[in-house]
Amino acid sequence: MAADHTGSGEETHFNGQQPDQQAQTPLHSANGSSSRTLAQPREYHGAAGGFGSLQGIARIELKQRAGPGAAETLYRQNKPEGHMCTSCAWAKPPNPHVAEFCENGAKATLWDLTSDRCTPEWIWQHTVTELRSRSDYELEMRGRLTEPMRYDAQTDRYVRASWEEAFANIAAELNRLDPKAVTFYASGKAALEPSYLYAIFARAYGHNNLPDSSNMCHETTSVGLKEVIGSPVGTCTLEDLDHCDAIFYLGQNPGTNSPRLMRPLQQAVQRGCKIVTFNPLREKGLLEFIDPQNPVQMITQRPTSLSHLYMQVKPGGDIAALMGVCKRVLERDAMARAAGAKPVLDDDFLAQHTAGLDAFRAKVDATGWDEIERNSGIDRPELERAGDVYAEARNVMGIYGMGITQHVHGSQAIGMLVNLLLLNGNIGRQGAGCTPIRGHSNVQGQRTVGITEKTKLAPVAKYRELFDLETPPEDGHTTVEFVQAVLDRTNKGFIGLGGNLAKAVPDHERVHAAWGDMELTVHIATKLNKTHMMPGKSSWILPCLVRAEDDVQASGRQTVTMEDSFSHIYGSIGKRAPASEHLKSETAIICELAKATLPPRQKLRWDEWMGDYGIIRDLIARTFLDEFHDMNARMNQPGGFYRGNGAHDRIWKTDSGKAQFTDPTVLNACGIGEAEGRYHLVTVRSNDQFNTTIYGHSDRLRGLEGTRMIVLVSPQDMARDGLSDGDMVTLVGDAGDDVRRVVKGLKVTPFNLPSGCVAGYFPELNPLVPLWYHDVLSKTPASKGVPVRLVKE
Repeated sequence: MAADHTGSGEETHFNGQQPDQQAQTPLHSANGSSSRTLAQPREYHGAAGGFGSLQGIARIELKQRAGPGAAETLYRQNKPEGHMCTSCAWAKPPNPHVAEFCENGAKATLWDLTSDRCTPEWIWQHTVTELRSRSDYELEMRGRLTEPMRYDAQTDRYVRASWEEAFANIAAELNRLDPKAVTFYASGKAALEPSYLYAIFARAYGHNNLPDSSNMCHETTSVGLKEVIGSPVGTCTLEDLDHCDAIFYLGQNPGTNSPRLMRPLQQAVQRGCKIVTFNPLREKGLLEFIDPQNPVQMITQRPTSLSHLYMQVKPGGDIAALMGVCKRVLERDAMARAAGAKPVLDDDFLAQHTAGLDAFRAKVDATGWDEIERNSGIDRPELERAGDVYAEARNVMGIYGMGITQHVHGSQAIGMLVNLLLLNGNIGRQGAGCTPIRGHSNVQGQRTVGITEKTKLAPVAKYRELFDLETPPEDGHTTVEFVQAVLDRTNKGFIGLGGNLAKAVPDHERVHAAWGDMELTVHIATKLNKTHMMPGKSSWILPCLVRAEDDVQASGRQTVTMEDSFSHIYGSIGKRAPASEHLKSETAIICELAKATLPPRQKLRWDEWMGDYGIIRDLIARTFLDEFHDMNARMNQPGGFYRGNGAHDRIWKTDSGKAQFTDPTVLNACGIGEAEGRYHLVTVRSNDQFNTTIYGHSDRLRGLEGTRMIVLVSPQDMARDGLSDGDMVTLVGDAGDDVRRVVKGLKVTPFNLPSGCVAGYFPELNPLVPLWYHDVLSKTPASKGVPVRLVKE
């Protein structure tokens, strides 16, 4: 087993060279004399995809030994009558390729299908205190959990338990606690069927405390988009990528986080579409791509260049950058009208479908280019070129990720992107629209079927009609509010439907110290992780099936469903033998817990639902009739079925009944501005990672290998601050409150970044993110612009 390299004495290797072997270039001081050499930024010299992607998959298979059936499982992945990938929420096309999976999707499946087993016998050999000192990588490398376990405080160990014992004891604890002091958290992987029942269970138990992983990443989309176009999700479908002329791509790295998106981007570029990218880091996944399923490209190794323009925006600078683009578009429109040419703006669309344009125009006119350049970090000519791309395109898509949503004013950044799209009617038209790229495979779908802390978004009337269920009237709490309740010691119980939440949240040091004070912690999981090593006074691990495994209930083999980023619903059926005969499905575990906890109700038929998931889908269809009608009949159709989206059809469910232009109150989305000596930290994921799951220590697409305990700094900032390649530093939080936040033992690594920006890995740098530092509207942690200072060790 590979060790987790976290010590400050470890050496990091980059591209096969020691750091002191890297080429250096001279830096000239302001008076022209050479004062110091600039370290060479780390870089991957290949393209995204290609043989590197195949080698990455092979490396994980060698580690996990998923068995001879792995190839057949991957072949069926993301296809009708196959299982849907547990990695990202990208679409599953109606006409799939031979291999309809990407490097990270294959890694996720092979990781699930490992031949290693984490048995109660092995866990008994180690105290929880000892296991807590191990990395998540080491814990997950032990393999699949095989049997239920309970925490024994006297021995500080997890011990084997029966399912009957687990359900009875958890139910007794839940009934002892105040329901309002209990949280039911859901990671974004659980399918629609267990998610729908989980929401019913929580409300029948007596609370709306149903945060999910969306709170940590894309809740800003749900809140921000809802305000301006009336839809909490993106407006595009997969087919729009076949018809767009330009894509404005902000704050998302497809090479690492959604590699199956790269082929559609490549195809769009090959037919003439121009991609304009805004990102602090120059990411290979947005620069060039070799399609592993294209024999000619694989033989010739000639990549497709992707980005027409690539702008390294400051952290949080997207608002200002988009303001500059809009300023140029309005200027081009005025020039066209003066010349008697066709206007750039779509006057008919603006008059019929939008509100607030005049106020937005006034804001743009009042905002000077000096302010735009200072806040975005991008020069005016570059932004004008981006505006020209927009003005000359018929159909424009806006694609974005957490580089937009994880900011204090992320909602305003989303509003600015919508402003740009609205100028020429680029929402509700083929080849145009707004497309947030979701992470977890069903995080959007969970919200759709009722996992929400907001009562106004829950199908309360349908619960009353279908189940005679009166739900609690008050809102529950978001993930950030749950964590605050943990710190305040007012949250007493926690059930985690997947995930590794304690590792994913901000303010690690404070939160981890308080986590074990809860009365009850329950984890529905497939592998060990760090959150399991912070047991409450009563703590249980309940092992479940993975999506690729055969789920057999009373009525036979079961299908589950999930929703992608384009609002399409797919059936998923697993056919691999379960890792252990003792495993249960997530649906079965929820039903058994609910049955043990709740008093009998005639219309809450947990045994019936557990035995036949088709009955659950009928309930989903009756609850959300317009979107899920005939769900059982439609779920396996190629490409999934579309549940619809009002904004896609130019039906604006906003207060004004129209799409709303907004006036940003800030030009930079970071909540704390620039100051001498202050950097803004952007947390990122590696090529060997999915959320908190670490597959290894290779970040191939950035040219980084060997350790995750690094901080990326621009060579110019290194020279200015007297730092050398390989220096050890401590990052210190600079948020201005009374809490000292530090991460020690980080190796300085030169990287191509804007001045004043540093980058490092999530979740290792989460201790630097204050819990209160989040988007104003959504409370999503602002992990893409964290104020910090560097202290040399």
